[in-house]
Amino acid sequence: MRIRVINPNTTAAMTDKIGTAALHVARPGTEIIAVNPLSGPVSIESHFDEAVAAIGVCEEIRAGEQAGTDAYVIACFGDPGLYAARELTRAPVIGIAEAAFHMASLIATRFSIVTTLGRTGIIAERLLDEYGMAVRCRKVRAAEIPVLELEHNPRAAFERIVAESLRAKAEDNIGAIVLGCGGMANLTDAISAAVGLPVVEGVTAAVALAEAMVSLKLQTSKFGDLDTPPAKAFVGQFSHFSR
Repeated sequence: MRIRVINPNTTAAMTDKIGTAALHVARPGTEIIAVNPLSGPVSIESHFDEAVAAIGVCEEIRAGEQAGTDAYVIACFGDPGLYAARELTRAPVIGIAEAAFHMASLIATRFSIVTTLGRTGIIAERLLDEYGMAVRCRKVRAAEIPVLELEHNPRAAFERIVAESLRAKAEDNIGAIVLGCGGMANLTDAISAAVGLPVVEGVTAAVALAEAMVSLKLQTSKFGDLDTPPAKAFVGQFSHFSR
């Protein structure tokens, strides 16, 4: 089984960390291909960042189709380009936010999300509504750390995430924490030990779900809005999308 794990930002060190976390939970025989676009934002912290990153996600899906890929993971908590990516393949495409929400709902009746910045927390709230999970989430909390602090100042970032997770445990009446950034993929065990709650992280959750879907022979439906996009001409820098 071959799973392409797409970090939608262009920070290669974060891609390596995400790939390592994915490999840690993958079944024997599962091949993890961790990639990131060559062009795009170095981190994703806004709607604009997501819009630009979605093009890179689609490029990586197209590359994965040529390489023969069984499933895809979009390793950014905003799930940028998720539906567009699903249009481009029959293979399962799983966003890490959607995966984390579902996994957390299976182990706790209520969870809180601890993410990076307050503005990205608003994006997470929109996804909770879109995925029908708002009723299961007590609160979206921000540690107020830029995404790249997870790379440049990991100890301080870890301490801020733990502190916010402890506040969630004390105040939110929850049973689990969801980590709201793909760059936190390597922190699950350490945060869980420090906080004393189950901690769900989306990259590893998405890999496990992708393996299950491939084993069940479940593919993206091509009946309705996720059918292959209509053939048409694209111009300018997107002319290579023409079909």
